[in-house]
Amino acid sequence: MKKLYVVALVMTLACVGCTTTQSVNGKQMGSLLAKAPYKDKGMGKRKLVDNKHLFMMQAALKPGQMVPRHNANSNVHLIILDGEVVVNLSGKDIIAKKGELVPVAFKTSMSVKNKSNANATFVIIKTPNPSEMSK
Repeated sequence: MKKLYVVALVMTLACVGCTTTQSVNGKQMGSLLAKAPYKDKGMGKRKLVDNKHLFMMQAALKPGQMVPRHNANSNVHLIILDGEVVVNLSGKDIIAKKGELVPVAFKTSMSVKNKSNANATFVIIKTPNPSEMSK
């Protein structure tokens, strides 16, 4: 399981700095910063990896936007790629800034809000894939 975290982290960090597309396992990957999925209304998101052992997606929040409160449906790690967000875990606020990693335990009540004046984007890593959690 720890190897999956390392692979996910390496893939994420390798793609953050790239400005051109590169091939990862035969798929073209572009910069996660240049192509962050911001939306005018609500959280922007895009799936990066979806297999049995790993689910990764990128979330993008403009100022004032948030990921609504929910319970973590797997073991989750958030990697802040740009900006700053407030992660609320079971009622406790944590300020997470660019470059920081926030672990979230399975079933923890959580929300994420961009309270800053700048855009924020982060990668959500779930292991195993939530589809495997009930098996």
